[in-house]
Parts: sequence; C-alpha cells; structure tokens
Amino acid sequence: MKKILIIAGLVAVFALAVAFSLGNNPITTTGVSEKPDVVIPMSASRPGCEKANWCYTPPEITISAGKTVTWLNDDSGFHTVTSGYYDKPDGMFDSGHIDPEKTFSYKFEKAGDFHYFCNLHPWMEG
Repeated sequence: MKKILIIAGLVAVFALAVAFSLGNNPITTTGVSEKPDVVIPMSASRPGCEKANWCYTPPEITISAGKTVTWLNDDSGFHTVTSGYYDKPDGMFDSGHIDPEKTFSYKFEKAGDFHYFCNLHPWMEG
C-alpha cells in the first residue's frame, strides 16, 4: 500500500511539472519562413500541367547574380528541382526529394538562363 501511494505521488508531481512547463512555454508552429520564389502547385504531379505551363509557378523568373531562389512544394507528393533537362541533367543543383510543404533553396552565383525539371515527373519543367 505504501508503494502505491509513493508511485501515485510521483505520477502526480510529474503531471504537475509537465502541465506547468507547457503553460510557461507556449508551443509555436512555424511554416515557411520566407515567401517562396517558385511554388510547385497542387496536382503538378499529374500529367497536363505542362500544357498550361503551371508545373512550377511562375514558370520563369528573372533574378540577379547572387540571388537565392526558394521553391516550395505545395503539392501532396514528392518532387525535385534538378538543373538541366530530364534526359541531360547538368549537375549544377539537385534538391533531392522535397517533401510536401517543404522548401529547397539555391543561390545563383552567376547570371544566365537555368533550366530545371522534376526527376520524378519529367513533364515538369521550369
């Protein structure tokens, strides 16, 4: 009986400590910290987005040298942002799989035209 009271007391103290710490330290949820330059919209993983040119939105952007571009995957599936063309990636950058609601950023050191695509969905180009 004495052991049960001790265990019950420890559980009560632990529960109060947890409740107190949650009350003093509010939980914050953070989303994307900055506005993305390019969004991979919902349903981009389905063929057809290339016909209306909305696989990456906007499909083309102009930046200056030294600018970091951030892509946001707003689709429910995985995507990549890979430099070059599907049949000929150029190795400049490759995001790997971008989870839904996650971002990938790349800093462009030089000016120029840079083509990119999704390794998982070859019709997606930007």
